[in-house]
Amino acid sequence: MPIIRKNRTADLCSSAVARCLLLVCASIDERPVPVRTKPALSRRQDLRRAGHEDQERVAHAQGLQEDPQQGPALTDHSKGRVKMGCFGCTECGVVRRTVRRDLRALFRLSKMKMFIRKCRRANATVGEIFQRLVKKHPNKVCIMHEDKKWTFQEIEDYSNQVANCFAKLGYTAGDDVAVFMESKVEFVTIWLGLSKIGVVPALINSNLRMKSLAFSITSVKCKAVIFGGELIQAVKDAAPLLKELEDLQYFCLGQFDPAVIPAKSLDTLIPESSISPPINHKGDMNDRLFYVYTSGTTGMPKAAIIRHSRFMWLGAGIHYMNKITNDDVLYTALPLYHTAGGILSLSQTILFGNSCGIRSKFSASKFWDDCIKYEATIAQYIGELCRYILAQPEKPQDKQHKIRLMFGNGLRPQIWQQFVDRFNIPNIGELYGSTEGNANVINIDNKVGAVGFMSRIIPTVYPVSLIKVDANTGDPIRDNRGLCIRCEPGEPGEFVGKIITSDPIRQFDGYVNQNATKKKIIRDCFTKGDMAFLSGDLLRMDEDGYLFFMDRTGDTFRWRGENVSTMEVEGMISNILHHADSVVYGVEVPDNEGRAGMVAISDAEQKVDLKVLLRELWQSLPPYAVPLFVRICDTLEATGTFKLKKVDLQKEGFDPSIIKDPLYYLDKKQGAYLPLDADTYNNICSGQI
Repeated sequence: MPIIRKNRTADLCSSAVARCLLLVCASIDERPVPVRTKPALSRRQDLRRAGHEDQERVAHAQGLQEDPQQGPALTDHSKGRVKMGCFGCTECGVVRRTVRRDLRALFRLSKMKMFIRKCRRANATVGEIFQRLVKKHPNKVCIMHEDKKWTFQEIEDYSNQVANCFAKLGYTAGDDVAVFMESKVEFVTIWLGLSKIGVVPALINSNLRMKSLAFSITSVKCKAVIFGGELIQAVKDAAPLLKELEDLQYFCLGQFDPAVIPAKSLDTLIPESSISPPINHKGDMNDRLFYVYTSGTTGMPKAAIIRHSRFMWLGAGIHYMNKITNDDVLYTALPLYHTAGGILSLSQTILFGNSCGIRSKFSASKFWDDCIKYEATIAQYIGELCRYILAQPEKPQDKQHKIRLMFGNGLRPQIWQQFVDRFNIPNIGELYGSTEGNANVINIDNKVGAVGFMSRIIPTVYPVSLIKVDANTGDPIRDNRGLCIRCEPGEPGEFVGKIITSDPIRQFDGYVNQNATKKKIIRDCFTKGDMAFLSGDLLRMDEDGYLFFMDRTGDTFRWRGENVSTMEVEGMISNILHHADSVVYGVEVPDNEGRAGMVAISDAEQKVDLKVLLRELWQSLPPYAVPLFVRICDTLEATGTFKLKKVDLQKEGFDPSIIKDPLYYLDKKQGAYLPLDADTYNNICSGQI
């Protein structure tokens, strides 16, 4: 019996009912959302439960199967209707449990769409929206960095000087310019100023060096490089690799030696320029605002196109879904060259007028001190940062802040409740998404471990879905009609978002590299001729529509006929080792199908007790998921957004002739991790062990 009968769709979608529904949503949205807590668990109980959130619900959901003919479909925009969920269910429990959440989300989504429509009618650019805020409150604090506070008027004046400076130097709309500097206020004013004359900044990861840096600059054919004086050596080292870019100009902000690199000083050029708004360029909402690069965990960074419209809807999504108010003050310690810090946080300042504190480099020990210093009410995180903060010794500042909400992505279920309890965080806005993608969701009701949800009552309001993929190849599985198959509750699948080119929220702008763009698009997904964005991530949905991140499609591996989630194993090991850095990956073993699990642990002092590690893993994981190999490293390489890299580690496998770090293998007869030398390696490869 369907939860909502299909023949009632038209009535529910009538304009009168829709208005009433939004009024109900508004009243519901004003009520506080309780923090969902769990009883305190012992460490061992917590480990056993880690990675198995909602296991009982998943088991129950096996009886709630979706009708493949009448299951949730992506929105039919040609009819302009919202279809209600019609899937097999013997009770209305799902409606009862989720209707408040779904209506609350619908109301907030409607406000977000109203903001985007307003921007579209005005064909506004990011710079124009910011100028309106400047007129509204010119003396309000805009951005805080270290001990300096910049007002909205000061940001506007400086960005206008940047615009006029580069216009005078001959740069015009459509030119690409690299911005390579550490996070500081000038980083924001430079890209904002360049955008006012249509120049497209490429926001370069300040940690890149040599080939990676040169690749990022050449991949978008930059005509100039604007760099901070603190990075002059990196620019000098990469300069010989940039010869293919003819007449490449260099501009430096800060002190530098002209003998090291022939650059022009922006410390001189910018102050000489006018603070009046540039008048020789009228931008468009669909123009390119800047380029943001993917993190590069699996190869060279790819330049993703961020248009003005995308910046707006990403910012509006964070603003309205998290109920951010004009009085909120944000704090982010994340790099401004990336989507998380540079768009999700700073968009609240540039589009909505919130004050924001920033930090050049993240410091776990200073995180709460900064929140107190800037009187922040909202702070941003990514998962690894939470682990680093949690590993700090307890101190009074842990609860002396005013933070009411922390939002971000990657907060592991294993430490979620511990983090919330220790630091007294009322709300967690865990979200899922990517720099370039349109498959984005958010957790709005503090469901521990969930990265967001899909409504099971009105699934087509926001057209995202989970599709079945081949466990070995990662390719989508299709039915006899050649279409993708949706996952049932409890079944892992790849997260996809329908592409609608006329809708800023649903469009996919892709990368500068068109071949890379094509690889992220799947055609004939749910209907012939449609297109969807492939996230490359495996998620699982429970019976109430909550989504849980499982793994990257390329990271999950099979061993002994079972799928192993590297994220689940990494989370378990992190808990056991008190939040030490570790990465899990699969390695090939001769004459064995699939890949065997291997973990690399950052432990320069080699304090890891492998006996304790193995004992806890045996108690917490199924046997096939326990790593068979252990590598002890001094450090693990990470991206600028603190994602640990594993590709090179995986290529090296478990060969002691290649690896100089201490290696261990699991001897099941002795029930222990034993040293792995050349003889042992040969015995494993020959099948003797």
